Amino acid sequence: MKFSGLAVSALITAIFIACGNSVNATAAESAASGTLFHADEGRASYYADSFHGKRTANGETFRLQEYTAAHRSLPFGTAVRVTNLDNGRNVMVRINDRGPHLKNRIIDLSPAAAREIGIFGKGTARVRIESLN
Repeated sequence: MKFSGLAVSALITAIFIACGNSVNATAAESAASGTLFHADEGRASYYADSFHGKRTANGETFRLQEYTAAHRSLPFGTAVRVTNLDNGRNVMVRINDRGPHLKNRIIDLSPAAAREIGIFGKGTARVRIESLN
């Protein structure tokens, strides 16, 4: 079977669009069909406002209002449920950066995610993280 250059270009474009949509899906959408593959407990912190607009390790622009996080080893795009062990509140985030850079922390959250689980203003909290996908 012989394909024209236009057909091949259209196919490649369709693949990139499909992949782009899955990468940009919200963490909650990703989790709907995901299975647990990593769990950990430790301390979480959150990004300072000064990081807003800067590039993350995966090349995205960091935005304070999005539900994203940094983890040392989980793949970019991984959906993670973060539960504050002090109050039981949880939030879904998507890994888009590397960190935290302090030894005693397991995840850095965006300020929006930190607010959602009640750690914004406190600095850190004990959390459980569960990776889905």
